[in-house]
Amino acid sequence: MAAARSLIVGVDVGGTNTDSVLLDASQTGNKAVLASYKAATTSNVTLSVQETLRVLLDQSTVDRAEISALAIGTTHFINALIERDSSRVEKVAVLRLVSYNFSAGTPPFADWPNALKRIVNGYSAIIPGGCNIDGQLIADIDPEAVREQANIIKTKGIKNVVIVGVGSPTDHKYHHEERVRDILKESLSTDVNFVLSRDVAGNGLLARENASILNASILNFAQRAIRSFMAAMKNIGLQCPLYLTSNSGHLLTFSEAMQFPIRIFSSGATNSIRGAAFLAGSEVGQTGCVVVDIGGTTTDVGYLLKNGYPRLAKSYTDIAGVKVNLEMPSVESVGLGGGSIIHHDADADDVTVGPDSVGHDLLTKALSFGGSVTTATDIVVASGDATIGFQKPELQDKLITKAKLKMKKLMEACIDRSKNAPDPCMIILVGGGSILCPPALEGVSKIILPEHAGVANAIGAAMAKISGSAELMVNGSDVEAGIANVKAQAIQHAVSRGGNSSSVTVLHQEAVGVPYTDNQVAIKVEVALPADHERVRQEMRQLEEQSDTEIEKELFEETKVHQIATNGEASSDEKIDYKTYRPNVSSMGVWSLSEADLKFIAIGCYILGTGGGGSPYAAYLQLRQVLADGHSITLVSCDSLKDKDCIVTVGAIGTPAVSIERGGGDEILHALNMMAKELNVEYTHFLASEVGGGNGLSSLGAGSSKHYGLPTVDGDLMGRAYPAFEMTSRYVYATSINELLPVTLCSGTGHNVLIPANQTDNTSAGIAIRDICVSMGMACGAAGVPLTGREMLDYGIPNTHSLAWRLGRVVSIAQQSATLSTVADALIEECGGPETAQRIFTGKIRSVESGLTKTAHSVGRVTIEALSEDEAENDADRSENWNEVVIPFMNENLAVLGKDKQGNETVLATVPDLIFLLDVSTGENIGVQEYRYGLKVTVMTIAPHPVWTTPRGLEIGGPGAFDLPYEYKSPLKYVKPRSVIEEFRQAP
Repeated sequence: MAAARSLIVGVDVGGTNTDSVLLDASQTGNKAVLASYKAATTSNVTLSVQETLRVLLDQSTVDRAEISALAIGTTHFINALIERDSSRVEKVAVLRLVSYNFSAGTPPFADWPNALKRIVNGYSAIIPGGCNIDGQLIADIDPEAVREQANIIKTKGIKNVVIVGVGSPTDHKYHHEERVRDILKESLSTDVNFVLSRDVAGNGLLARENASILNASILNFAQRAIRSFMAAMKNIGLQCPLYLTSNSGHLLTFSEAMQFPIRIFSSGATNSIRGAAFLAGSEVGQTGCVVVDIGGTTTDVGYLLKNGYPRLAKSYTDIAGVKVNLEMPSVESVGLGGGSIIHHDADADDVTVGPDSVGHDLLTKALSFGGSVTTATDIVVASGDATIGFQKPELQDKLITKAKLKMKKLMEACIDRSKNAPDPCMIILVGGGSILCPPALEGVSKIILPEHAGVANAIGAAMAKISGSAELMVNGSDVEAGIANVKAQAIQHAVSRGGNSSSVTVLHQEAVGVPYTDNQVAIKVEVALPADHERVRQEMRQLEEQSDTEIEKELFEETKVHQIATNGEASSDEKIDYKTYRPNVSSMGVWSLSEADLKFIAIGCYILGTGGGGSPYAAYLQLRQVLADGHSITLVSCDSLKDKDCIVTVGAIGTPAVSIERGGGDEILHALNMMAKELNVEYTHFLASEVGGGNGLSSLGAGSSKHYGLPTVDGDLMGRAYPAFEMTSRYVYATSINELLPVTLCSGTGHNVLIPANQTDNTSAGIAIRDICVSMGMACGAAGVPLTGREMLDYGIPNTHSLAWRLGRVVSIAQQSATLSTVADALIEECGGPETAQRIFTGKIRSVESGLTKTAHSVGRVTIEALSEDEAENDADRSENWNEVVIPFMNENLAVLGKDKQGNETVLATVPDLIFLLDVSTGENIGVQEYRYGLKVTVMTIAPHPVWTTPRGLEIGGPGAFDLPYEYKSPLKYVKPRSVIEEFRQAP
């Protein structure tokens, strides 16, 4: 007996066209498509949807009562934010739950563009609550404090409230965000919207909070718009449940979409990839393939995994200038579409394609349609490869040949960036501009152009499922049981969102070691379930019983109010010319840091972190806020130190995962206070324990006039980042580990521990520090035994903040002047020339192995392959010697191994050389936690301070310290960094 039909309508609203399809979900591939329609998108998105549905269903013979569901993908909501439309974007109140001053240095909206902040920022407060990322309680919520905030929010008349609990993604016991919401509901009216951050995004406080705020700001607009979609359905006789499609390719029920419109922002590319998978069916195979979606303006290329979903980007996303951590498809785009304008001289010697395009005006402006603009479509028609339009353009053969070659090369390069291996891949071609694709492409083994490829995006919307995810941190010995537990939680999550657990697809399962911890593993599982349509239909019927007066108003009338920047905002956003900028150094040699200085130092510290040390971004925001509050931050030169000065070393210990979720507390201040009391000393200066990563900025906040009011010394004890506390220049000269002790460790929550100077071996102190750090929630502040001025001059590494500043300035100048292609050469020159620093390789990350075992961490590896001829932007990007390089890493990069085409391996660099990877697109460092496939990077090295190249230095921080079987040999020679203080010091 034939299976009962399951009829689904899919709609995808693009910038040019609104596509629709009627799908029989009981069928597969092309047989499932019963009807399709492509219409121009109008300014009123809802009316576009209504019209395309009307035509689609009129063309078909099905009874509209038989249709099981309607799924819509749209960019409608993100446009309101990008356009800063205050008629749709509303004020938001933010309550952050955390205690002991964690995150207080970066209040809500700390990194927002001023113009958007002015529209959205209604009120914010930090109140008690929060957990560590391992689920430990920081402090319980205070119901009275919550009620007090409710009264303030009520007085201000704000109708959108975001609740952000520190550690909330892993808060499975205390449920702080839910409890605060329930208390607020007691005092606030029923028309107030509540957004819990744990429901929006995962670990990373500021990025999760930002996503939650953006979501809350458009909630009322989204609810009106979705009700208007429902009104459109009613007008054409559809009685089925409504879904919207998410950024990651899943269905959101109408009610969930009303609560989380931010999940819909970037669904178009995902829908195309999912639709391509459905149309290609079994041809996708077991290894996945590449989907090429050619539209009117761009070609979007993404990798289709064997599970039928796109590979997702692993980095943060920028939405309307705000940093968020949402799941988005990893898509490479190039300005090549059917409307791309062909630029050429009279003789067709110089030919370029796009990136500008006639877009939706193709049917009136292109030569093939009687217009006057030569487009990519005209090239294909003139060559005889396609027959569309009113006429065949008469173009030079030379122009046609060159333009087709340019289009081919653009497409090949974009595909190559999206592959998961250098071998030839299969591609599925979709989109209305598919005629631009030649019959053969370099690096492509097979091209599939399925029937109905022009409406693949609508098909992707129609066949989407409900998703659920969960994450948990476990001990390394409990990974298998932990995965089973997390999977069960993920399934339950999907069921709660409208899924049917009768069929479960595991989309993603990950168990990754937590950096800077022993034997801790973070587990994440994501699943997909079919939707329970009848259950969703009942929910819609309940909503439809409400009055639809406002629904009809939204359906037929759209008035936008765009906000413009005020004079104050314009001046505050005014850019500094980094080339001519001069830091403020007094005649006494005191460097008073500005926001620009902090930016340079933060960028440079991340480079000197050599892949480890954690991102300085959160610390930079905290210090920027210190300056904004009217405080000062100062640095002084090592040369100004006196022999008996008391210089305390400052740092944070733990995993970077904690610093991005629970940063900015008082744990360092507590450690400093404890050390001063223990030794009965009075500090004169602060010193960063390591300049690499976030710790390069750790001493600056404590030393600011907000706290101790003491200068930080321009230098450190590593000249980079290292994973162990004893890997310092001071220990190289020490006869015993006790010379580095005592060390004070403080959680910031009252848990304080002193490691005394009575150790009987050289390893027990380091082990104790790690164990204590884990017990404190995998992060703590630390203060080391103070040095005298004389000891710093004898044992310290000078001018490392100056070096960080110089490296950061080089990158910032390159970003500002659009000269990123030369940033590597500029960095080499700034370090002292090719004898001091070198570019080893430019390529694309092909694979990343985390190095996780069942019990602990081992060395991971990142493999970087050479760029193709078309990807290389200049001669320096081309590698004549190495087909690929492999970089072993633990917490930091440990070596560079070059491999030629025959597979022979050569050691190109090892620790203690500073080995770092720069993102070619930004010029900034990439930490090991950010390594991902397809990222184009430049591998560079800088010579270490000579202390590390001594026999004792190599024993502590060389290859052998990490059990690498390599001998340290380096052509690089150390050059002392130029002091910013001495260069820019004002005359007396």
